[in-house]
Amino acid sequence: QVQVVESGGGPVQTGGSLRLSCTASGGTFSKNTMGWFRHAPGKERAFVAAISWTWSGGRTFYADSVKGRFAISRDSASNTQYLQMNSLKSEDTAVYYCVVDRSVNCIGGGCLNQDDYWGRGTQVTVSS
Repeated sequence: QVQVVESGGGPVQTGGSLRLSCTASGGTFSKNTMGWFRHAPGKERAFVAAISWTWSGGRTFYADSVKGRFAISRDSASNTQYLQMNSLKSEDTAVYYCVVDRSVNCIGGGCLNQDDYWGRGTQVTVSS
């Protein structure tokens, strides 16, 4: 059974940094896109970033709201992905979810949807 577990959330001051981690187990994900969504209070769940598998070049995709501030990466050997978040703003406060595409050979943030493998989320709270 596939399990997806996030870690690394917590409180942080405005302008600070956090790094989220996510490890997927119970399967092989060598040709699966991985990514992050977030759900802020009073807003719909939103795409944050995605990364394709290493053999495809590890292509990265970002929401406009986080471009230049967030960086996604992955370690294929351990089925782990990371989200380095810098210059955090109050509007980045949300529950962050790790997502692993069920399908293979799909590249891009559009590959990720509610039918994929989701973690339970980790809270990120940005305050001054």
